[in-house]
Amino acid sequence: MIRRFGSPPRTDKKYTLRPGVYALIRDGADLLVTFQEEPEPELQLPGGGIDKGESPLTALHREVYEETGWTIARPRRLGAFRRFVYMPEYDLWAEKLCSIYLAQPGRRLGPPSEPLHSAKWVPLAVARDILGNSGDRHFAALLAG
Repeated sequence: MIRRFGSPPRTDKKYTLRPGVYALIRDGADLLVTFQEEPEPELQLPGGGIDKGESPLTALHREVYEETGWTIARPRRLGAFRRFVYMPEYDLWAEKLCSIYLAQPGRRLGPPSEPLHSAKWVPLAVARDILGNSGDRHFAALLAG
């Protein structure tokens, strides 16, 4: 059974399964996060949805690069969680199945290519308290020990 974080699903909505991949990218005591300005400003683990026909690892590398401008090395799956959310940018009620990976930073190739995103290195001890959703915070806390 995969643990659920956040609000329970609403009985008056139909949810679309949306698998995604997200990375905990640690450099010493710091964690690379992405700040997303819209639809609501929040710090997130870099990552996102897996496109049709795309492997999870290919999606992870693509999403991290798009949201941070960084490459990653040695991704290793840590676990997964579910959350039920409305995604206004897609006008979609989604059951997000979030697979979490631990990865090492590779190289910064440039700024994020994803609009309204910026990369930030934050202390891991702080990230576990300020990430935008409870699933991300849970995995950051596990990493922080």
